[in-house]
Amino acid sequence: MGARHLLEHAQAKPARASAEALAPHGVDGHEPAVLVVLAAGEPLSQVEAAGRLGVDRTTLVSLIDGPEDHGLVVRRRSPQDRRRNIVEPTPERRDCLRRAETARRTAERRFPAPLDEAGAASLVRALQTLVLDAREPESGACP
Repeated sequence: MGARHLLEHAQAKPARASAEALAPHGVDGHEPAVLVVLAAGEPLSQVEAAGRLGVDRTTLVSLIDGPEDHGLVVRRRSPQDRRRNIVEPTPERRDCLRRAETARRTAERRFPAPLDEAGAASLVRALQTLVLDAREPESGACP
């Protein structure tokens, strides 16, 4: 198996485990990141939440639609500026989010379990090197 194929399978395994761990809590794989940002402090506008998540406003709207449909968040107009939508987790779902996030982390910790501690640390360092390598690949294009 080539490196790309192995990396794809290595990524899919913890993603699948996370999805399975989140399902009993009524949360899908994308919702925890959105909910963690929204639950971090004072209520955020959609624009502020988009900035913290590093996505554009249109993408954020679609990311919020799912949690809103599941009763995880509410959107409301800002009392200070009617042009702004405030988005925040519903109080009853904050506890659910904590339980779901704990389940997700536990599932993800199982992924490197077949490795000893040194092997797991080596894997993390190797992946960090690959992800953070800023060198541009050679194009190999003919002039």
